Amino acid sequence: MKVHFLGTAAFEGIPSLFCQCSTCKQARKRGGRNIRSRTSVIIDNVLKVDFPPDTLYHSHRYGIDMSQVQDLLITHSHSDHLYADDMTIRAEGFAQYGDSPLHVYGHDIPLRLCSQTLNGYNHKYQFHRVLPFEPLQTQTATIVPLLAAHDKQETCLLYYIEKDGKTILYGNDSGWFPEQTWAWLKDKKLDLAILECTTGRSPHRHNHMNVDAVMEAKAWMDDNSVLKAGAPVVVTHFSHNAGLLHEDLMDIFEPHGMQVAYDGLVVSLGASS
Repeated sequence: MKVHFLGTAAFEGIPSLFCQCSTCKQARKRGGRNIRSRTSVIIDNVLKVDFPPDTLYHSHRYGIDMSQVQDLLITHSHSDHLYADDMTIRAEGFAQYGDSPLHVYGHDIPLRLCSQTLNGYNHKYQFHRVLPFEPLQTQTATIVPLLAAHDKQETCLLYYIEKDGKTILYGNDSGWFPEQTWAWLKDKKLDLAILECTTGRSPHRHNHMNVDAVMEAKAWMDDNSVLKAGAPVVVTHFSHNAGLLHEDLMDIFEPHGMQVAYDGLVVSLGASS
């Protein structure tokens, strides 16, 4: 299984469009892994999580044929995770492709936003309303939506993904997970855990994780034997406001056995024995 990190930044990107903070200035100067677009991953080129405004850029940069994507999981409706206007590009008159629909999974508000945006267009999307903790078989994987602690105005989701005998926790956007989510995870065995660290060393952790929360989450997973032997923990979704460049993040997380994601990172999970 190939898990491809297409973007690894929070809403503003790094460097941010108009920002002249020291982090953005240094990111422009250093380039490389300090340049971050809005967060998304794609698994085996057929299952994508979230649809940020950088999706077109991602498809060009990494040679991704979006017409081959079968399943799209939406975590929540914020525009850096669901840029619904670009979904119209798949409508009749804008694109030519085969007859296979793109299946989109999400809770009420993201699906309503998609429906409103696509109103009047002839398109080949199929929308599926998901509910927390209820497993669902998609075209490419078995998914279980989990509750996130992110925006009190909507039901925000994390995803447990099982594909080809491998299991992944996709864990952003969220602060410290709700107790129902921790309880559900307790008897699971993960091949990969993806966590976020939007707020850096800030004490803020109620709707995004900070460094301490990531460390505590990793410790909880170790203590409860949730991670399989050698399973990577990858940290993503970084904000320039945290004041941490890629090298700073590596200094923080690598001594604790965690990997810092960057745009273009590929994590390969071998075949199950």
